[in-house]
Amino acid sequence: MNNIKRIDLYIIRKFLGTFFFAIALIILIVIVFDLSEKIDDFIENQAPLYDIIFVYYLNFIPYFVNLFSPLFTFIAVIFFTSRLAFNSEIIAILSSGISFRRLLVPYIISAIFLAILSIYLSNFLIPRANENRLDFENTYVRSPSRFRERNIHMQINPGVFIYMESFNERTNIGQRFTLEKIDNGQLYYKLSANNIVWDTINEHWRIQNYFIREIDGLNEELSFGRRKDTVLDFTPENFMQSLREMETLNFMELQAQIDMERLKGSENIKFFLVEKHRRIAFPFATFVLTIIGVSLSSKKVRGGIGLHLGAGIALSFAFILFMQISSTFATNGNLAPSIAAWIPNIIFGILGVYLLKTAPK
Repeated sequence: MNNIKRIDLYIIRKFLGTFFFAIALIILIVIVFDLSEKIDDFIENQAPLYDIIFVYYLNFIPYFVNLFSPLFTFIAVIFFTSRLAFNSEIIAILSSGISFRRLLVPYIISAIFLAILSIYLSNFLIPRANENRLDFENTYVRSPSRFRERNIHMQINPGVFIYMESFNERTNIGQRFTLEKIDNGQLYYKLSANNIVWDTINEHWRIQNYFIREIDGLNEELSFGRRKDTVLDFTPENFMQSLREMETLNFMELQAQIDMERLKGSENIKFFLVEKHRRIAFPFATFVLTIIGVSLSSKKVRGGIGLHLGAGIALSFAFILFMQISSTFATNGNLAPSIAAWIPNIIFGILGVYLLKTAPK
């Protein structure tokens, strides 16, 4: 029993130690490349050294740790398990009466730890870190994105719809504005205006050259005006939100934004749904890739660690490719976001089951 616990601790220590060592190396390399790419922007925009280190790069690290987590989980498992197999340690463990399934236990424990870490990072820590990182980038690296949408259609409340031909975020002026209220499929109120202006000081809308129709059955009342100050249940931020800001929302905020996008009838909802399901499915990739890694590298083969690492890296990039392709089909096609997020796990999960059955027992 003590020997089994000792083996468990040995594998867990090797697994997590290799993972964190590998991820630390790649993060250092990524930071060096990122710094070399952005150093001119930092100097030109006079970014303070403190902000570069503690606002940008300190918040940069969790994002890339989580991004590379499945890849380096796989590589870590492949690397140290191949060494165990090459040194005949796997054979010795199995010969001592420990089954291959029992051998998987410390791997699964390590995978659970990394999956929980990934869930926490992607749903809670990274959104706050991304908020600081993106603010820094908007200030010192890139100009804030400009809103360029035209023909804006939106439901701001149940049965209340607005339309704008265009909106200029610099002047806060919308052209050809229409507001309609519908009850049980019947239009009972319609406001049309040449333009609508957002008053940033008083935080209300100014409607100019407007025309109002109020319909009650067969009766219709018309009114006109040159200017009307009013409070409407939306602000420019409701339709100007950048998809980049999706990265700054924690899980609860992301769900609230999905509900808002669904109410508005926004086409952007599929991006938010893909992000939501990806944050759930992504940590489970740790289990799938761990099982594949153990099954693939636990057999001693000619070519040793090099062959296993080559196969592992190829499978890792195939997994990432599947993730990108399925996400693209969800955002630009008709594939359901929930299916798109889980397809890579399902396909590679089947591969993992097959490799697990053919692994040395």
